[in-house]
Amino acid sequence: MNESSAAISELIEMAWQDRITFDDIRRLTGYSESEVIRLMRAQLKPSSYRLWRKRVTGRMTKHKKKCGMAHE
Repeated sequence: MNESSAAISELIEMAWQDRITFDDIRRLTGYSESEVIRLMRAQLKPSSYRLWRKRVTGRMTKHKKKCGMAHE
């Protein structure tokens, strides 16, 4: 996971956005959900990471397969 700071910032921004699913992130960046979680844990302050995890855990829109959205 040796990425430039701009690429990491872009990935973090995508991870925070509700409308971008983990499937979309994988398609655009190649990072799996578990890799995004690892990156977020490493890059965010502990309180920000906990807030993000709580937010995405409760969001069906972050998980296309769980909410039954068709793959584009």
